[in-house]
Amino acid sequence: MKRKLVNNLSANTLQLIINQLFGLIIFYILSTSLDKNSFGQINLALALLLAIFNILSFGIDQIAVRKIASGEKPGPVLSLYISHVLLTGLAFYGLLLFGRGLFSPAINSYNLVLLIGAGKLMIYFSTPFKQSAIGMERFRLLAWMSVISNVARACALIALSLMHIITLRSVIIVFISGDLLELVIGLFLFKRYTGLPLSFKWSKSTYISLLKESFPQFGVVIITSALARFDWIFIGVIVSAVSLAEYSFAYKVFELSTLPLLAIAPLLIPWFTRIFKTGVPNIVKLKLLARLEMIIAAFTIVIINICWTPVIDRITAGKYGAVNERTIFILTLCIPLLYLTNFLWTISFAKGRLKMIFTAFVITLSVNVAVDIILIPLYKNEGAAIGYLAGYLAQTVYFIIKNDVKELNKALYPLIICMGCACLSIFLAKMIFANVLEAVLFSILFYLFLLMITMQVRLRDCKDLREVVDW
Repeated sequence: MKRKLVNNLSANTLQLIINQLFGLIIFYILSTSLDKNSFGQINLALALLLAIFNILSFGIDQIAVRKIASGEKPGPVLSLYISHVLLTGLAFYGLLLFGRGLFSPAINSYNLVLLIGAGKLMIYFSTPFKQSAIGMERFRLLAWMSVISNVARACALIALSLMHIITLRSVIIVFISGDLLELVIGLFLFKRYTGLPLSFKWSKSTYISLLKESFPQFGVVIITSALARFDWIFIGVIVSAVSLAEYSFAYKVFELSTLPLLAIAPLLIPWFTRIFKTGVPNIVKLKLLARLEMIIAAFTIVIINICWTPVIDRITAGKYGAVNERTIFILTLCIPLLYLTNFLWTISFAKGRLKMIFTAFVITLSVNVAVDIILIPLYKNEGAAIGYLAGYLAQTVYFIIKNDVKELNKALYPLIICMGCACLSIFLAKMIFANVLEAVLFSILFYLFLLMITMQVRLRDCKDLREVVDW
């Protein structure tokens, strides 16, 4: 078990590092080569399309992972999932094509959505194979399937950048080509290494049963999709594409900062499903895991905020650093909340408490949207960041109230303590040091010192962590 967990974690972490690295290259080239207005338009189109395709999954992606992880045969689950993505994906894009006839060809924004949407449709078609690989705990296969698009797009954009021919047209061509390549190669790899038949056996009753089972999760998907992109869309429509370009840059770095969580989260679903299926889990080990997650999350806050303005202004020629300093600080305060809510969400999902999860995300979206509507017109990007923070704060409180493993609610204490240690380290480092390297070194050492005196880091943690891995 230990070796399998380590191998899965290594494979998943490797693909995340590769994806995030090449994704960062793509993001950097676009943000620095395109003007802010064009960059903002691309991000608005991506925000709309990613939200829609997430909603079209109906929550079946997570249900498929849970079914396969719990021991159901992956073939029939995959068959239904493939049928679903073909039906919903083609229907949506057909409506998108029909809508083009209602608008003037001069409306470039709609044409941009239509073209980028063709590529995202290919990515949507590849999701059944990726989710099945997660359920089967084939994370090495998942790694190969997941990196293709970003690697191809990054290499193409690097070549175009060296030739100084980065334009909106060339970017669209690169995006569509990379997405199509991921579908074709991903399908080939999945078929070769799993041997599962790519069948499309249709059973109306079975499909309806699957939809009913996923219905509570469908509500969660709608809300999380809106939560993830509502601020982008609202800024792009209400404020400007330029403001969206600035906010999306800060948000992208914020997303990259959750890399450790992205590495851990897919492993927790099948792992927690088995643990809670066999009986009462070891609460001490779960509390240790939650505390270690809080330490990692708060450490991320320290590093990003100390380095932000001097590093980002240097690499973007002053376009996205100082202008986003307050925005990124507010966003990074969400990181420990994301870790804790993911931890509690996974436990609830493993136990099948989908209605409770749905309610949690309804509350999150309601708070986020309400704060965005009030604060974005007044404070623009900072208002959006506050709305995001308020939404996840509300979700954390709700999960703690409704969590039926009450001992795990004590994970709130490490969250508060670690966040306090991080903020104090940032404040003192910026106040004392002007040199960024000195500030980074001081903030790290002082953060670790505060963790030790508050007993968040203990001498026996290494031994206890090995026991968790062996669990």
